[in-house]
Amino acid sequence: MGRISLIVALMLGLAAGATAQQTAKPNGRLFGTQDLGLLEAPDRDQWQKPDQIMDAIGVAEGSNVAELGAAGGWFTLRLAERVGPNGNVYAEDIQPAMLEGISRRMQSQNLTNVKTVLGTASDPHLPSALDAALINDAFHEMDDPEDPTLVVTLLRNVAAALKPQGRLGIVDWTPGNGGPGPSSDHRVDPKTVIEAARAAGLQLIKREDFPPFVFLLVFGRANAKPAP
Repeated sequence: MGRISLIVALMLGLAAGATAQQTAKPNGRLFGTQDLGLLEAPDRDQWQKPDQIMDAIGVAEGSNVAELGAAGGWFTLRLAERVGPNGNVYAEDIQPAMLEGISRRMQSQNLTNVKTVLGTASDPHLPSALDAALINDAFHEMDDPEDPTLVVTLLRNVAAALKPQGRLGIVDWTPGNGGPGPSSDHRVDPKTVIEAARAAGLQLIKREDFPPFVFLLVFGRANAKPAP
């Protein structure tokens, strides 16, 4: 079976196993397992720039990293390949069906350095001493307008899991319409992300834009070098 066929089969199996409870969220912003095929576009590597993102947050061979809201594991796979057998990737999601799909995906790729973690809206349950953490195309789902304290608490827990010089990268969709990604009303302004991170005790290290679809914000703990 070719790689594309295998991925499609995994996604179909994942969608079939999902329950309404696992795919629903009160504010309707949570990405559903039935839509995971949308994350496997053949041109995603070109516009998502995974290598540049990993470089920006310091993911290297042997790193211990976490991805929050890992969904189908597209970026998890790339993290696992980057850190190698001496590193660890913690793939976190609040939907058990997503984690089951990630486990199957990593098994199909013979990768043993990925551990799945079931988190909550406010606590990702990450291990300590992480070199880096990543929230990729998922912050807009975590930022619940009905309870803005949730995402701040979540980020505070991420900060606590980082090493003193660890980095948190938040990638999300450029405001506006067009291209892949959610509708304009479900996109988040970078200023909103920065404010939530600041409230959680994180400070901006740098910003990079990957036009036309996404932006990257890199944060560090209070002792990190501030942005110029």
